Amino acid sequence: MKERLKTVADWLQVDGQHVGEVIIHGVSIDSRTVKEGDLFIPFRGEQVNGHRYVQNAIEQGAAASLWLKDEPNPPENIPLLFVEDAELALQEMARAYRSELNCKVIGITGSNGKTSTKDLVASVLSPYANVKKTEGNFNNELGLPLTILSLEKDTDFAVLEMGMSGFGEISFLSTLAKPDYVVITNIGEAHMQDLGSREGIAKAKFEIIDGLSEVGKLLFDGDEPLLQPLVKQATEMTAYSFGYGESNDLALQSVQSTDAGSEFTVKGLLNGTFTIPVFGAHQVKNTLAAILIAKEVGVSVERIQQALKSASLTAMRMQPVIGKNDALFINDAYNAAPTSMQAALSFLKETGLRKEKWVVLGDMLELGENEKAYHEALSEDLLQMDLAGILLYGPRMKWLYDVLEKKINNQKLLWSESEYGPIEQELKKNTGSGAVVLLKGSRGMALEHVLNAFLEKDFH
Repeated sequence: MKERLKTVADWLQVDGQHVGEVIIHGVSIDSRTVKEGDLFIPFRGEQVNGHRYVQNAIEQGAAASLWLKDEPNPPENIPLLFVEDAELALQEMARAYRSELNCKVIGITGSNGKTSTKDLVASVLSPYANVKKTEGNFNNELGLPLTILSLEKDTDFAVLEMGMSGFGEISFLSTLAKPDYVVITNIGEAHMQDLGSREGIAKAKFEIIDGLSEVGKLLFDGDEPLLQPLVKQATEMTAYSFGYGESNDLALQSVQSTDAGSEFTVKGLLNGTFTIPVFGAHQVKNTLAAILIAKEVGVSVERIQQALKSASLTAMRMQPVIGKNDALFINDAYNAAPTSMQAALSFLKETGLRKEKWVVLGDMLELGENEKAYHEALSEDLLQMDLAGILLYGPRMKWLYDVLEKKINNQKLLWSESEYGPIEQELKKNTGSGAVVLLKGSRGMALEHVLNAFLEKDFH
């Protein structure tokens, strides 16, 4: 973003001081990370008032700042724009700037896999175009506007992740971003406590079409029955399905794990064999959306194949890591819900990478009133697997432990409510070069701590 402060004032229809010919080169909401030429946006909360840091932001290089009209004592010596609401101003700036951009926008949502899909889409397009993607978890009503405002005028593709916790949020983000393509990865159980049912989650995710351009296209999980009626109702829109089912527009034919990751074959809108440096059939399914996007924007099959071989995913998503004990850890600890948990367990069950298989599972959060049943239901998958050990972490995993304790050898089973130590010691004592260890839990459980114990220099 590079705009005159006067232009920003016009966008917001507000007055300012010392506006002059000030040029803005970006925006920041954190005075500690302000860059030269930024417009600083101070937020006022119950515990922190960003106006206290305006002067510091200017000293760090900010060119100007917003200032709430009802905030007393604005500094008289620096460029300011006076606004009613800082969050609304940020969003309106993003809306105005989006209208000036010529890039293609790809919006991605889903209960699971949206970050991986975002990374895969960016990976397949980046070798051939100027691509910008959502960084970290900047996928909400603050993060998405910041991402849009960070786009350069010569950006070819913006890959924007859209998250939510309730109805209306995805609709707001979509109408702000005005995507040319939208992807719904799947419908899971996360946010059940807010949306009431998987049907409610499907409707909330489907809001992503609200801002879709008139010639825009939807790519969706064709294996999810809850999406089918919603797609049929949207008759004015072009939609393509992807998934395992033969009836999908892009259908997955086979998946094989190799030392390099996952090799798979597809047929339908295009045919071919592809490789990604990531484990898991669910990650392969996410890749189908990236392949379709690339095809739609004109990338050849050969170039898609080449780009995917070196695709880069955000850490802790079916990420293979060799520990100091030579065990293969599959770090899928970024997040978890029943759907993604079952997908990771399915991969572990089917893989032949190592003979001795261990699971370290952490609590699944935000599942609402049925959370006990969801945790207990994991026993059905685990009891069908030939596992060397099941190590459980977190208070909710006690429900699963109680079910398993009655059915399997106690030597294979361990539960720790709040300490990583017992799990680490069990793995250090019993795993080596013949073992593969799956780490899977919700973000709040931070199971990567277990892996870190096997990466330390003084490991013993």
